[in-house]
Amino acid sequence: MVTTADPFSSWLAQAQVRAAALTAEQRATLQAAFHVRQHCGADYYSNRLLSHFLLHCGSGLQVAQIARLVGISRPTASRQQGLSSKEAVQAAHHRMAGRRTGKLLPRYAGPVAQFLLTHPQASRYDVLDFLEATWDVRVSTVALHHFLKRYGLDRATRQAAAAPARIEVVETVLAGHPVPRPAPPFSWPTRSTPAPSC
Repeated sequence: MVTTADPFSSWLAQAQVRAAALTAEQRATLQAAFHVRQHCGADYYSNRLLSHFLLHCGSGLQVAQIARLVGISRPTASRQQGLSSKEAVQAAHHRMAGRRTGKLLPRYAGPVAQFLLTHPQASRYDVLDFLEATWDVRVSTVALHHFLKRYGLDRATRQAAAAPARIEVVETVLAGHPVPRPAPPFSWPTRSTPAPSC
């Protein structure tokens, strides 16, 4: 007669958690977690919520054990250990929406740059109003600061870039004249390859 293994024991064994070494409280916590996993499945959201619960419930289990139980990597579990519940849910939402960087997507940089060029005296609150009116996105001033700095759109970078040569190029383009070739190292006076590459 062949007996089937207990699914709970198999779950513990695949995660290298010794059932005999568990306390009564740990065993009860893991049985509840196993029932949640059986009921909700092993999709990304369920894994994220279950790992957050196990990391913060005071079970006394090691982070590596929890990572193996849920099926995530040890570094991922360590990063999740420092998140609040709100941050964990937001991070899961951003990940599933394809927005690893938050609400401010990289494709917003061009329109924001154009807004800042046409409104040079715009404050951060003006940029926030522009984002909300254009994409219905509300973010904090700190998130906006990091976004602007990442793409060189913060006030300090823009002021440093406002050299007279750049102003002449902008005036040339606005007047309808061709843009002059930039000086080396961005443009070499002659071809750098001995022959065509094709």
